[in-house]
Amino acid sequence: MNTQDTICAIATAQGGAIGIIRVSGPQAISFTNRIFTPVGTNTLPLSERKAYTLSFGQIKEDTGEIVDEVLVSIFRAPHSYTGEDATEISCHGSAYILQRVMQLLLKAGCRSANPGEFTQRAFLNGKMDLSQAEAVADLIASSSAATHRLAMNQMRGGFSKELAALRDKLLHLTSLIELELDFSDHEDLEFADRSELREAATAIEKLISHLAQSFKVGNAIKNGIPVAIVGETNSGKSTLLNALLNEEKAIVSDIHGTTRDIIEDTVNIDGIVFRFIDTAGIRETHDVIETIGIERSFQAIKRTDIVLWIIDQTKADQQISNLSSKILPACSDKSLILVLNKSDLNTTSSSIGIIGLPENTRVLSLSAKFKEGIDKLKKQLVEATHLPAISQADVIVTNARHYEALTHALDAIHRVQEGLQINLPGDLISQDLRECIFHLNDIIGEVTTDSVLTNIFKHFCIGK
Repeated sequence: MNTQDTICAIATAQGGAIGIIRVSGPQAISFTNRIFTPVGTNTLPLSERKAYTLSFGQIKEDTGEIVDEVLVSIFRAPHSYTGEDATEISCHGSAYILQRVMQLLLKAGCRSANPGEFTQRAFLNGKMDLSQAEAVADLIASSSAATHRLAMNQMRGGFSKELAALRDKLLHLTSLIELELDFSDHEDLEFADRSELREAATAIEKLISHLAQSFKVGNAIKNGIPVAIVGETNSGKSTLLNALLNEEKAIVSDIHGTTRDIIEDTVNIDGIVFRFIDTAGIRETHDVIETIGIERSFQAIKRTDIVLWIIDQTKADQQISNLSSKILPACSDKSLILVLNKSDLNTTSSSIGIIGLPENTRVLSLSAKFKEGIDKLKKQLVEATHLPAISQADVIVTNARHYEALTHALDAIHRVQEGLQINLPGDLISQDLRECIFHLNDIIGEVTTDSVLTNIFKHFCIGK
């Protein structure tokens, strides 16, 4: 990637009152100055103005026609987001104005930035490590208090500090073992006490394992807690989905088998994002399409953490008898909530005497049609997540790439433990220690290839 040219991009979404264009690179200030005319008593060119100042003026065409009145912010290397000279042009949010200013910058010598190129330059210039750079995208995409806290902690270096502490311990072990190798002629010389090495390796294994295990929670928080809505046809599954989303997302009909495919949507409840999956009604059918939909219903149960089994209270005993043998085995490791729907019909509900209910199964009566009891259901959903309270100080892995690297590091430290247990030669143990360090370094970008960087930053928005 060429980091010697100067890039520019619109950094704000369309439709706002204000639009911002970012410029970064060796010629950022001089290129901006070519299209900028100061207004007022201060007529100094931008290149002669101090960093961290705002300059009021006009963006003009070559003909002298005014495009807009703007404010220009000036940043000088290395004290900027990218570590380069940079400017930000704040103008009115008109799509025409923003595009016209971009065209003038390109004519002045800038190049249009690629997705994530500003953050990529910040990484390459040492302003942040790779895990922090990836957290920028997570912060932009955060849709709940929990995802915001996790992204902010990672961007501020919380995860990096944990990795740095691990690497220091691993490097200490490696240095002790390799020091012995340097004096291999002295067979009785031992710098690293094997019992102390085993204790240190065990402590490191616990730390890496803890980080890797946190990915289950982190991934759920980041992508939403999956919740499957299952039950017989016409039990009110789609009506409940619409009530939870507060919109008419799914088609509701008295005709059995209306929902034949998976319908998904998310909603934020008390700072936690839930991803609801409305499934096809489960019943005996000879309809080929409906059968496929029912198969997908059970597939949905497998990939979710919480299951809402919707039961029509007017037919509770019958529906429980029909489906308990099919649904309960699939929910043995899930949080199950039995939702007794249609409470508005004032029927006598079943005693819900089901044998084999998973431990801590919750039971709730409501009317999805009239949205009575929805708040209670939301409270039970939050309780069913069993998520720990999240603060900006918590280090929880949310990135699949980081999780993969941690699992490789965990495999390597397990080999170290096994090697120490059976008294393998020091050079073999040292090799596994260095492999563990390699995978931790991969997370923060110390051994990352250009292809990996390209794959990471191509998912960023342009302007960031």
